[in-house]
Amino acid sequence: MPGRHVTDHQMRLFMKYRQTHSVEVAASKASISRATAYRLDKEVQLPSQSKAPRGRRRPDPLEPIFETEVVPLLKAAPGIRAVAVYNEMLRRHPELSEGIRRTLERRIRSWRAVHGEAQEVIFRQMHEPGRLGLSDFTDASCLGVTIAGQPLDHLFYHFRLVWSGFEHAHVILGGESFVALAEGLQNALWSVGGTPLYHRSDSLSAAFRNLDADAKVDLTHRYDQLCSHYRMTPTRNNKGVAHENGSIESSHGHLKNAVHDALLMRGTKEFDDLSSYRAFVDEIVSRRNAAHGKRIDAERSHLQALPERRTTDFEEIVVTVSRTGGFTLRKVFYTVPSRLIGHR
Repeated sequence: MPGRHVTDHQMRLFMKYRQTHSVEVAASKASISRATAYRLDKEVQLPSQSKAPRGRRRPDPLEPIFETEVVPLLKAAPGIRAVAVYNEMLRRHPELSEGIRRTLERRIRSWRAVHGEAQEVIFRQMHEPGRLGLSDFTDASCLGVTIAGQPLDHLFYHFRLVWSGFEHAHVILGGESFVALAEGLQNALWSVGGTPLYHRSDSLSAAFRNLDADAKVDLTHRYDQLCSHYRMTPTRNNKGVAHENGSIESSHGHLKNAVHDALLMRGTKEFDDLSSYRAFVDEIVSRRNAAHGKRIDAERSHLQALPERRTTDFEEIVVTVSRTGGFTLRKVFYTVPSRLIGHR
């Protein structure tokens, strides 16, 4: 049509109809004028290929500084953020407009694609039903829960079957420990009704703190025995490679957000005792599992059978009862009858 540029699609239509129709008919079917049709009939390129590249309509504000200042900065500090380079250029050249940020970021991104350092490649993880279960601990003190008026400093032990999304959470007092891991893991396995082939956890790293070499070997042996009892192969994350545990790390935030929302709807974060709070968390986790009910049921058929009985999920530690009528173990104070003061 007059005043409009011919598109590649119109030219393809014209050439298609031109094989079986006259120029006039093909032009009408392609919605172009007869004069344009006669011109296109002699063309060998699409309209987009015939257009001259569009030049800049205004001077490039980065031309005087990119190669001389920005590139040396990128070479000297490969990990520097584009926004830091932007702020530095504005400091050096106050006459530059603040509107160059996006242009500078695109230019830096293009330069790094050609001249930058190689980046770490993360391969997509493919999961199979009944294959992998993950365990981890996450700090839940940020929820602001109180028991009998006292703030509750606690963790969530969090277990997840990767394929179906089955979850189990347990309120833990004190820090990460093998006992907490053993108790939470066994509760999770008996709750779902089976065991996966592999169990992955990096939680023993916290339990290893302040232990001598023999104690670390013993703790590792106990963890291996726990997994062996349930016919699971124990695996651990590579140190510093967080994405290996991504299937549960991302779920930590979703779980705590769900608990936070439920607390807001409840109207109070105060609980009479620890048991009532644990029951509250169990109810939330049950609702989350119900949303994946069909997938969880499908994965159950791929899980290994549970053993006849649970294994040990406690350890014996000798403590001395203080004059305050209790003792502290792993940052948690326990009270006992006063007649035991001074006894071990």
